[in-house]
Amino acid sequence: MYDRTIRRRRLTLAALLACSLLLLTVYFGESSGGALHNVQRGVFSVFAPIQEGASTVLKPARDLVGWVGDTIDAKGRLNELESSNQRLRARAIAGSEALRINSQLEGLLNLDNAGGLAAAKPVTARVIGQSPTVWYSTVTINQGSNSGIRTGNPVINGDGLIGQVSTVTGNAAIVTLISDGELAVPARISAGGAEGIVQAGAGGPDDLRLKFIARRFRVDPGAAVVTAGTLSNSPGLESLYPPGIPIGSVTRVVDPGTDAQKIYLRSYADLQRLEIIQVLTTAINGNRG
Repeated sequence: MYDRTIRRRRLTLAALLACSLLLLTVYFGESSGGALHNVQRGVFSVFAPIQEGASTVLKPARDLVGWVGDTIDAKGRLNELESSNQRLRARAIAGSEALRINSQLEGLLNLDNAGGLAAAKPVTARVIGQSPTVWYSTVTINQGSNSGIRTGNPVINGDGLIGQVSTVTGNAAIVTLISDGELAVPARISAGGAEGIVQAGAGGPDDLRLKFIARRFRVDPGAAVVTAGTLSNSPGLESLYPPGIPIGSVTRVVDPGTDAQKIYLRSYADLQRLEIIQVLTTAINGNRG
């Protein structure tokens, strides 16, 4: 029974193949107006409307599938772009940070070399905290007595003097800035040599003044003011500042040529944007007592 069924299926398949070959031979052998061509056109004319209707009905489904596929693909590309942008942004930020820090370190190196401050055994530190007031009178740094820093040590950045160490622990220190009215620095006019004291006035951190300049000395706006390198026993002047460290430039002079003349300065260092500084831990030759 099983063998007969197999034979019938094989005979049927062979017959269908033979018919197909025969129809193909006749189809390609007849002219375009032949019977088989007419049958093809008839079948096409019958099923074409059905095919068009089915295509119209299924178009929303096809569009939905295509939209889903395009959306998934677009999201994949968007994720790749966002990931790439994040990597590029991180590299750009890291590069910008490195350039800024390198610029500050270069400024410190230049000041050390030009002012002969390398002999003062400068300790480089990073600012890790700032006074929480608008006066910006102190900053905290990440080096302390373990690095040889002591109370009274002068502190500089690449632009010049910024203050002196007022409090020290093993691994940190507090620096009182020259914008603090309690701090006074022996200073002189770089060009004329007239000596006085740099101290913040009552007007705030931008109210930096050069005091006690005798009226016989003429001081013009734009004049450079540097540390004098002198030492005093007065509180706040106990630090021996090496001579010639830039402090600031004269911005204006009120009542010039009188005993009441007021000389205003602008600090070379931006005291509100301190990051990398140096503490001068050792007195150097050339300081005057």
